[in-house]
Amino acid sequence: MSAPATLIIRTLGQQPYQPIWQSMQHFTEQRTADTPDEIWLLEHPPVFTLGRNGNREHVLSQTDIPIIAIDRGGQVTYHGPGQLIAYLMIDIKRLDMGVRKLVSQIEQSLIDTLAEYNIIARARKEAPGVYIDDAKIAALGLRIKKGCSFHGLSLNLDMDLSPFKLINPCGYKNLEVVQLCDYIEKIDRLRVEQQLALHLAGNLGYTSPDKALVWKQGF
Repeated sequence: MSAPATLIIRTLGQQPYQPIWQSMQHFTEQRTADTPDEIWLLEHPPVFTLGRNGNREHVLSQTDIPIIAIDRGGQVTYHGPGQLIAYLMIDIKRLDMGVRKLVSQIEQSLIDTLAEYNIIARARKEAPGVYIDDAKIAALGLRIKKGCSFHGLSLNLDMDLSPFKLINPCGYKNLEVVQLCDYIEKIDRLRVEQQLALHLAGNLGYTSPDKALVWKQGF
């Protein structure tokens, strides 16, 4: 089954974590077979999120940063200003796409985006996400419900990385975390958002002439 005609891409700016999480859940519960897929581009104030099977032992220190146990897969990660988040509300059953392929397409979209800056990045089968050498620049965490995805990815652009030292990122001890500003002088966030969204759309099958990308600010 091919992708429907429209993919909606929403730019949301900085948003508190919990209401967005609830909005993703509500969207997924309420959507029908005809609901267009959506990608939400945003950032969060400082927050740690702990996946469904997450172990709190991976939180290494006391912190004033909120820790929220959520319903995605994976362990603990950090979100904060200067990070680009893309949440993917995708009907993978309608696209005839399994979870593994969805993860691979997301990872490839991140790799393609970084390649636009002459950065060579790669995925690792044993540890979802995208890496430059052995350092992680992007994390993935998804939930699939009724054949539809929500949650998504985070790409480090230009942020305070010190909170990552308070955790084992994604459950990996001593994992180095890097960001785009380590590799290029100036970051145009809007440009990176657009590049990532276009690569996601292409890898999900939304760039043929009979498809349309609809960009919206807010809900």
